[in-house]
Amino acid sequence: MESVRSVTTVPVGVTTGAWAEPDPAQRVAHIRAWTVLPDHASVNWHEPGAEAVAEALLDRGVGVEAGIWSGTDGAERFTASALGPRVLRVLAEVTDPDPATARDSARALLTVVGQAHGRPVLLHGEEGGTWPVLRLAGRLGLATRIGYEDTLVLPDGERAMSNAQLVSVALSVLSTLPL
Repeated sequence: MESVRSVTTVPVGVTTGAWAEPDPAQRVAHIRAWTVLPDHASVNWHEPGAEAVAEALLDRGVGVEAGIWSGTDGAERFTASALGPRVLRVLAEVTDPDPATARDSARALLTVVGQAHGRPVLLHGEEGGTWPVLRLAGRLGLATRIGYEDTLVLPDGERAMSNAQLVSVALSVLSTLPL
């Protein structure tokens, strides 16, 4: 973490996803034992122990990004959470990979998330749904993201050569959207 901070001024974030540590109690224990803190950490609200993980982060002064995945009960759990007003933002993750339906899945997720505790929303898709969801985020004036974690291909289906190429094409796509 310190070496990353030595070469950048952007906030440094980490995951607390179950794929990193399946046991929620162990995730909390790891967070409480951290000697160097990130600026923020993502917490997937549909995962077991999300509230305890978020609370441990907040107790340590680490910002929380609430990961709300479509197709899960995460949005409902988050909107009912007393911790919701304390998160930095909502990371609305559209897991529908179908380019024909991902935009509708995004709209449905945004309807449930609504004004989720008044927190800013970053909307993004994955796989085939990445580009339609990115365009929707742009049209709605929401923050968005793109990278190999989301998709390996450009809007025309050609394989992207790098994350930098994905970002460049995404900026181009967003710049052509009507205001």
